[in-house]
Order: sequence, then C-alpha cells, then structure tokens
Amino acid sequence: QVQLVESGGGLVQAGGSLRLSCAASGSIFSFSAMAWYRQAPGKQRESVASFSRLGSTRYVESVKGRFTVSREYAKNTMYLQMTNLKPEDTGVYLCVANLNGVELWGQGTQVTVSS
Repeated sequence: QVQLVESGGGLVQAGGSLRLSCAASGSIFSFSAMAWYRQAPGKQRESVASFSRLGSTRYVESVKGRFTVSREYAKNTMYLQMTNLKPEDTGVYLCVANLNGVELWGQGTQVTVSS
C-alpha cells in the first residue's frame, strides 16, 4: 500500500518561511490528484493547495501569493513552499493523494507561526 509521509514543519516567526515535503512510497504518476490540507485548532480542515488531474494548481484565497505547491516526480515528492507566514497559518498540514478513487492521507506535520 502506498504511504505518504510529510516533513518540514516546525516553529517559525511571522514573516518566515518553511518548505513542507510529502514523500510517497510509490510513484506519484499514479495519483490523479494531490493536495495539501490544513487542520487549524478549532477550525474545519481546509484544502490549502492542490494539483488537479490535469496538473493545474489551486490555492485557497488566504495563501495566494505566499504559498507554492510543486512536485518532483523523480523523488515521488510533493512540496509546499510557504513564505511570509502568518500566525493564522498555524496548524497541522496533511498531504492527500487520490489513487484509483481512494484517498490516501499522510500523518501530518505541525506548523506553528509565532507573532
């Protein structure tokens, strides 16, 4: 079974940057879609950035211009480059991929932005 493992989270001051990684144990060519979700304290889980089946990207309004999602097929890894971080970006960031109609989730990585 393909597994997803996130890394790169941590504690950063407002205005700082982090790069998250989502490493798949199998080929990401097999995934029809991939996305980064965020679970903030007391809030609903939301999609932050995603790749569609055709490879186009989408971002939630609050991160546009600050976050960039990318993929590196040779490493079977998806990234989320986060810049100009704000305290409201705090949360657990989870990677999700769609494989043959089945959603696969990673365990998440914590991002904490201090003011």
